Amino acid sequence: MNRKRFALIVGIALVCAGGASIPFWMGHRSTPSYQTTPVERGRIAAKVTATGALSALVTVQVGSQVSGRIQQLFADFNSPVRKGQILVKLDPQLYAAALNQVQANYLSAKSNLVKSQIQAAEAERQLRRTKLLADRKLIALADLDTAQANASVAKAQVESARAGISQVQASLHQAEVNLAYTTIVSPIDGVVISRNVDVGQTVAASLSAPTLFVIAQDLRKVQVDASISEADIGKLRAGMKTEFTVDAYPNDRFEGLVRQIRNSPQTVQNVVTYDAVIDVANPDLRLKPGMTANVTFTYDSRENVLSVPNAALRFKPPVSDSKRTPGKRRRPSDPSRGTVWVLRESKLVPLKIKMGLSDGTQTEVVSGEIKEGDKLVIGAGDPKSSSGQPGGQPGGRTRIRGLM
Repeated sequence: MNRKRFALIVGIALVCAGGASIPFWMGHRSTPSYQTTPVERGRIAAKVTATGALSALVTVQVGSQVSGRIQQLFADFNSPVRKGQILVKLDPQLYAAALNQVQANYLSAKSNLVKSQIQAAEAERQLRRTKLLADRKLIALADLDTAQANASVAKAQVESARAGISQVQASLHQAEVNLAYTTIVSPIDGVVISRNVDVGQTVAASLSAPTLFVIAQDLRKVQVDASISEADIGKLRAGMKTEFTVDAYPNDRFEGLVRQIRNSPQTVQNVVTYDAVIDVANPDLRLKPGMTANVTFTYDSRENVLSVPNAALRFKPPVSDSKRTPGKRRRPSDPSRGTVWVLRESKLVPLKIKMGLSDGTQTEVVSGEIKEGDKLVIGAGDPKSSSGQPGGQPGGRTRIRGLM
């Protein structure tokens, strides 16, 4: 009997203990945990990012005007060259032979001119004698007409010989130019950044001038051609300072100045971009043509302003369906206004703010009841876990029992 009574007492005690613990566990499980961060003052900078490629300010492709076999090369990759310096010599034999032939034709044309002039002078003398005889009625008028015709033909032959000389002179000049083109010189001062031929190779210039060298004028000054989307192009202007990085020096930031924003659109897969040309000083020659530049344009900034993290603007407290007002129409939202939640006396308080400049992470507070030091809620999490939902910067964690 004592054992039964003892078992009954123990069972009643366990039931009472379990019932008493239910409210505790329910209250504990309903207590939410929030990530908070303090409101601070600082600098807000609005930026546009883009990618581009480095290139020399002036790049010249050196080609060949005539065809031929490369006989000598006088420059190579990275060779510094001066304007007028010889870069390539083509085999000149064919062009020298053509020049000799035209020179011989020129001498022949000059001889023909002299012969024509002598014949013209003889025809003129014969005409004068014929006129004297005709005046004395010693010859027929037909003989006078024949002499006049012969004199006119002789004069025409002189003019024809002179025209022949002019034609040969033009051919002679062309042959001299072609021979001169077998020696290719640099058109500018610069550095050879590409060589596309070797000794013994034959270049054919019949259809288009083949590119032998690519010369950059001065690599101490380079430019970046950055592709800017049409949504951001209105935020940029000529004269704006920029910063960029390259993969070769990931820890270094280089500065540049926007020289020009070109009006010509580039459309790729229905995406419209515009070219922003950025001048960059390169005194140590670390930047090389073709490098990819990750460019940042700072188009506006604010100093010593209150700012809130964008995670606080995205935060929405968990509200049960019973607390929502059914059938209420939403008014059109103002993109410059938002709501943030702060913890005051362990309670969530919503505050309306007017927003200003944003850098993508922080947003300027133009007006509102928020003040420096307020605890902004940026996320909610499980109180049993050590981390809350992603999307905010961890600043602190506060556990509260209910909402305002």
